[in-house]
Amino acid sequence: MLFDPARHEALCDTPWDAGRAQAALQDIVDDIERSRGPQGHWPVHPQDEEGDTPAGGFKSLYLGSAGLGWALWHLQQTGAVQLQHTDPVALLRSAHAAYLAAPDTGEVVPSFYLGEAGILLALWRATGDAAVAERLHAQVMANIGHPALEPLWGASGTMLAALHLWRLTGQARWREAFIQNVQALWARWDSRVGDGEPSAWVWTQDLYGRQARYLGAAHGWAGNLQPLLLGADLLAPAQRAALYTRCADTLVATAVQAGDGVNWPPQARVPGAEPAPTKWLMQWCHGAPGIVTALAGFPVGQDPRLDALLQAAGEAVWAAGPLAKGPGLCHGTAGNGQAFLVLHQRTGEARWLDRARRFAMHAIAQCGQQRQAHGVGRHTLWTGDAGVAVYLWQCLQARPGLPTLDFV
Repeated sequence: MLFDPARHEALCDTPWDAGRAQAALQDIVDDIERSRGPQGHWPVHPQDEEGDTPAGGFKSLYLGSAGLGWALWHLQQTGAVQLQHTDPVALLRSAHAAYLAAPDTGEVVPSFYLGEAGILLALWRATGDAAVAERLHAQVMANIGHPALEPLWGASGTMLAALHLWRLTGQARWREAFIQNVQALWARWDSRVGDGEPSAWVWTQDLYGRQARYLGAAHGWAGNLQPLLLGADLLAPAQRAALYTRCADTLVATAVQAGDGVNWPPQARVPGAEPAPTKWLMQWCHGAPGIVTALAGFPVGQDPRLDALLQAAGEAVWAAGPLAKGPGLCHGTAGNGQAFLVLHQRTGEARWLDRARRFAMHAIAQCGQQRQAHGVGRHTLWTGDAGVAVYLWQCLQARPGLPTLDFV
């Protein structure tokens, strides 16, 4: 079995309706705008409350007002919605100031998802402020040696900021910062798992006081590969070839197949050790959906093994159905639907876009159900309704990509 049926629910039978998707997108944005509190931040949703909420609520890209500010800016900038009461630039500036005064994790850290780097990237994208870019550059460089070796806290998250700035500005210092991050990450990519061929190349994460060899997009191998693949054109030819070989070999060596589907366990096996009990997850942060989205930058046709595995992963995501946890990106229906958008782009096959849009209709229903159950919307980018709004817009535009990771 590639997934736990208890974590999923039957797909609703509502057909794709572009008008309904656009209306739901606007409704989510309207709810975000009217729910902002008098102090300028949003109430923490019960599902995001873990007893350590910082003063003034969360401010990060992942859970906080910076994520909302970026989503509102993006949706307005691309013509998806018209904002009525919110200036996204002012919101992002206030989120940064509030973060410095009361950091989400108790101290100012460079983390892309939970720290200052992600907030600065969103603020720079909306303003082009040179002072913001200077501070962001310092944060990227300060995070190169982080021991986590994963994107939530480590360099593979913050180096995405350098890559985005290089693409958007053409300034050499951002290319250099990205390459320095690549070399530091590459130097620690030396863990082989398995005894046969092909070899599996993974990283060992030093995370929350323990070591693990995670494979997923949020904390592990796939999350580290995402910036390497997105910036592969900046690598020397020999290193780029090695990147593609290691990527495909590891995907093959760690895949678990059943029927037409495939999934990956949260952690890679340690040679000589008893296999750890496996919790089969099928979500963006751990499992096939995140593997597909993180490896979207791998060239089509470069390795037929990888192409086949990504499509098999998509079949497993479809067979599992929407996630019962809710509609969001990190561990919800919209995040799983992102895999279908990637496969539509890679193959050109209409069935993948159809599946992405079917998941979008289910996510709309889940947003309404959860708002009714809790009496409040879930106002976050990565766990809540703002991420769903961006996903709906992507489905309307038939455009793949994880917000703030693949595009800003």
